[in-house]
Amino acid sequence: MIKSMTGFGRYERTEDGRRLTIEIKSVNHRYFDAAIKLSRSFCMFENNLRNILKKYAARGKIDVFVSYEDMGSTNISLKFNKALAEEYLRCFREMEKLGLKNDITVASLSRFPEVLTMEDSRINEDELRIFFEETMEHACELFVESRRREGENLGKDILEKLEGMMVHVAFIEEKFPQILEEYRQKLKDKTGELLENSQIDEARIATELVLYTDKICVDEEIVRLKSHISAMKEELQSGINDGINSKINTAILSVNHGKKLDFLAQEMNREANTILSKANNLEITNHGIELKTNIEKIREQVQNIE
Repeated sequence: MIKSMTGFGRYERTEDGRRLTIEIKSVNHRYFDAAIKLSRSFCMFENNLRNILKKYAARGKIDVFVSYEDMGSTNISLKFNKALAEEYLRCFREMEKLGLKNDITVASLSRFPEVLTMEDSRINEDELRIFFEETMEHACELFVESRRREGENLGKDILEKLEGMMVHVAFIEEKFPQILEEYRQKLKDKTGELLENSQIDEARIATELVLYTDKICVDEEIVRLKSHISAMKEELQSGINDGINSKINTAILSVNHGKKLDFLAQEMNREANTILSKANNLEITNHGIELKTNIEKIREQVQNIE
């Protein structure tokens, strides 16, 4: 399926007096780059959550925010992290060397992150791990659905631009023989003026016309450009159809469309540049510029496709 690299998913689950909320946001990125923000109490689950996320996303800068709240009031104990408190104090003593007053107190030290933490004696790590993983799965499904919807819209918009590009390609392809004929007639008229009543050497005109044709011929570029446009359309249409006909969880079998589309866009840009460099006709130049404009828009859009 065609998926955007921009997406959002949020899932909240409440069970046995505990509330877990997982929020996933992403933007485009060349590679898979995920940051999972967990409290230190649950850092042992980070690798599990990351592995689940990898099943649903192949590329993108992804931020995962995990919020856990125990709404019960029983079996709660307060834990003092002595090693961390000592490390804080060591840093404060180093700061004293800068001529600063060390006014740290027990109360102020206790307010530093993770010095005092609340623990639930009821916590079973295996049960909690399953609780986190199942919530992550649900959040990822919503996240992928968001990406799929935006990817589908991107795909449809790119398809419209490709159809518009074909209009310009068709014009250039049709105009080229007319340019050759106009040049041949212009060459013949000019030669006739110079030679007045003398006989015109048709062979020489044909030779000049061949040289001119080699200089401005864009047949190969047109063929390759049409081929690239066709390949991109097929890639987008297959991706959109797969996304419409599939369930959300088939996102696990992700296909990396973005890199292929980006390559095709680069190749289209190369052919359009060559056509413009050979153009010696104002109309062809104008259509070539329109081609370039559409290709640049497409290149920007495919940068956001996974």
